[in-house]
Amino acid sequence: MAALRCRLAILDPVPDSRMSPSEYSAIETLRNGRRAEIRALKPADRAGLLEAVAHMSEEARYRRFFAPKRSFSEQEIEFYLNVDFVGHVALVAVVDEPAGPVVAGGGRYIVSEPGCAEVAFAVDDAHQGLGIASALMRHLIVIAREAGMKALIAEVLPDNAPMLKVFERSGVPVTTRRETGVVHVTLDLLRREAGRAGIQPK
Repeated sequence: MAALRCRLAILDPVPDSRMSPSEYSAIETLRNGRRAEIRALKPADRAGLLEAVAHMSEEARYRRFFAPKRSFSEQEIEFYLNVDFVGHVALVAVVDEPAGPVVAGGGRYIVSEPGCAEVAFAVDDAHQGLGIASALMRHLIVIAREAGMKALIAEVLPDNAPMLKVFERSGVPVTTRRETGVVHVTLDLLRREAGRAGIQPK
């Protein structure tokens, strides 16, 4: 996959620090009425995170990783699980289910150059369509802005319409650039779309 590039002008950020990203937590109500906690990923989430990926279809894993992905090496697991919340920030969505809390998905950004980070999401099949990816997107934007990020960028497969809609409805200006087999997405964190309200972590 070609390296992603930030194409926005670099301006001085105005951070608004509220909470350490490693302690981030907020409550969302999903489209089915269930509550979900959007919080910082913890090392103890290893089993829950792997279980969520195991409950993703081959198509969903391909859309996330751009390749068939049936298992992860120990090195990959360590990379995804042990984040520093500076250059690599990760959130999970923990949904209240009758049998107990379940890690239904996660989102993360990885700084690729000063002021710019690559963002990605994954939600298990059972919790698709409930607004989880959109919630993760909104909260990652909060953290990224407070960290002084100017843009979040992503590469999306052209047939991944749900993910493209998540970006389009993120509440920040979005630009896309299409090439063969991929859509390059840039979210401008320096501007806000009119009529979109911010969110507050709990």
